[in-house]
Amino acid sequence: MSKKKKLSKKASSVPKAEVATMKERIQQLLEKNQTRPISTKHIIQKLDLQTKNARATMEAALHKLVKADEVELTSDGRYRSTAQPDEITGKVDFVNPRFAYIISEELEQDAMVNANKLKFALDGDTVRVRLYGSKSSEKRLEGEVIEIIERAREEFVGRIQLSPRFAFVIPDSRKMHHDIFVPNDQIAGARNNEKVIVRITEWPGKSKNPEGKVVRVLGKAGENEAEIHSIMAEFDLPFEFPKGVETQAKRISENITDEEIAKRRDFRQVTTLTVDPFDAKDFDDALSLRLLENGHYEIGIHIADVSQYVGVGTVLDKEAIERATSVYLVDRTIPMLPERLSNELCSLRPNEDKLTFSAVFEMDQNAQIISEWFGRTIIHSDRRFTYEEAQERIESLQGDFARELTILNTLALKMRAERFSRGAINFETTEVKFRLDEKGKPLEVIPKVRKDAHKMIEEWMLLTNKRVAEFIYNKGKSRKTSPTFVYRTHDSPKAEKLEAFSVFARKFGHQLSTEEEAISASLNKLLTDVEGKPEQNVLETLAIRSMAKAKYTTEPDGHFGLAFKHYTHFTSPIRRYPDMMVHRLLQHYLDGGKSAGKEKYEKLCQHSSEREKRAADAERASIKYKQVEFMQLQEDKVFEGVVSGVTEWGIYVEIVETKCEGMVRLSDMKDDYYEYDEQNYRIIGKSNKKMITLGDKVKVRVTNTDIDRRTIDLEFAKE
Repeated sequence: MSKKKKLSKKASSVPKAEVATMKERIQQLLEKNQTRPISTKHIIQKLDLQTKNARATMEAALHKLVKADEVELTSDGRYRSTAQPDEITGKVDFVNPRFAYIISEELEQDAMVNANKLKFALDGDTVRVRLYGSKSSEKRLEGEVIEIIERAREEFVGRIQLSPRFAFVIPDSRKMHHDIFVPNDQIAGARNNEKVIVRITEWPGKSKNPEGKVVRVLGKAGENEAEIHSIMAEFDLPFEFPKGVETQAKRISENITDEEIAKRRDFRQVTTLTVDPFDAKDFDDALSLRLLENGHYEIGIHIADVSQYVGVGTVLDKEAIERATSVYLVDRTIPMLPERLSNELCSLRPNEDKLTFSAVFEMDQNAQIISEWFGRTIIHSDRRFTYEEAQERIESLQGDFARELTILNTLALKMRAERFSRGAINFETTEVKFRLDEKGKPLEVIPKVRKDAHKMIEEWMLLTNKRVAEFIYNKGKSRKTSPTFVYRTHDSPKAEKLEAFSVFARKFGHQLSTEEEAISASLNKLLTDVEGKPEQNVLETLAIRSMAKAKYTTEPDGHFGLAFKHYTHFTSPIRRYPDMMVHRLLQHYLDGGKSAGKEKYEKLCQHSSEREKRAADAERASIKYKQVEFMQLQEDKVFEGVVSGVTEWGIYVEIVETKCEGMVRLSDMKDDYYEYDEQNYRIIGKSNKKMITLGDKVKVRVTNTDIDRRTIDLEFAKE
């Protein structure tokens, strides 16, 4: 039974404003200690109440809280909050050894959990969290993990370190903050400093280290094969196809029967071309061009008919669902489909009859669509062009099929101009590729250059994806709801992210309007203005980060970045499972079928979006690995760079020449003590008042590289 304490004379005279502030502080403290009552002595210590006035204010605040039944006074004279804590389910984002964020659909903002309150949850784990305070609060939420619902993974990649009686695996992942203990009889023959995959056999307990056993030795750390395999294992990418999948793929006949041809529209006599990177092996799209008697053009966009070969529910289909996408690492492709399909049966190789699913448009000379048709076809590609070969013909107007390529490019340029006039955003991020030696060592970092030939193919693919989505959506007009379909959507950016980017852009002298109707035009002007400038890559990258993430869904929402009301992915079924779903659904509706089950396709959409993110993360990791490996050889050279990020622990700098990003740690800057000014994206020297701000041009030198963590340490070079 609780009892009441009499209020002292000193406490009763404390100003109301001070009491209100103290009440809030006490409530926060009690909510953080929800499971156990705490004494006044503990409150005084935790809130650092050193003066008599402060302690009197505490006494008055406690009195009011107890009186209002917001706090309970226990029989032994301690205090406990009466508030029922909110609990949420979410995923752990373990950002550093000190704390993690919990990402939950139940919250508008992420909740923070100190590492000692994580209950040994690891990055990616699904957990139940008790919040300190209400989840409707606008302040940064904190909490503690009360249950680990599901572990994200059981296997980790890292470098093994052996000692006489045991071993530890030091994980590569920067979000795994525990080394893994391995008994000596569980190392599977691994040698010191080799890269290994270790499976957890006992999760962290009081010892604070998980225990595991080595299940695969990847090879000597630092060697290309071991490092790429490490990335594959880190992101849980498959090393090979299951035997049954390969067997089924090899059994598929390459013969095309007369009966199958009769079901299709025949384009084998129409001029048809493919345009792809020089090192491509799977050609999943082709363009055909025919001049019509009325002066119009008939353009066919022909896509490999993968669903003809991959039946629903087969082992091939199940494996394709699991992978959901091909993954393109710096030195290899991890395909969604076995080579028999991706590089042979479904690849639109020249001088071979191939089964395709096509969008065919009649267009006038202004690139306006007169009519359209969708359906299954058969084609015979006349020529395989690389982007460089196609570009040469577009520029010179000379060579085989130069006329066809020029017409296709001219129409594409008109479509592109119209798309931007409607509000599409011209994102042109700078990507890099590597020239590797026979052992995979990077000899050169080369920025990728996109010319008209690349943009031409992109424009025809965008048109096809858009028109397929609109075709299906419009089928629902007569029945009030459109049939179930797979869309690619992109929400408009959140105001706060756009405002933060606008502030950042101003530091480079660029203006960005955040008014809803002016966002697209303003962004395009900014992206045009930065072209060729040192800050280009930084601003383009941050512009993309300020946008919402595109995703697959059955909801027929629009695509903000492309300024399309409806959009899908139809054009790459060799490498994306959503495109296969789109092919199947489109044919189902062309055949007069009823609306497919929405729930099934929504689950597949969510899975595909998750797999797409995994693929992108793995691709970035492989690029970062090669960048770090390349910069290992550049440690004496001074580079020009641009400050691309400022944090409380260091300054990120992107090197202009190689597009590699490294960090100058504040702890390594010995000329002064630097303080972090979060509001203005800068650090300031306490004594010398020297400022280093986001976007500053600087000169740096590499001091250290870490292949395992894929990090580059830099120092500022003296002028």
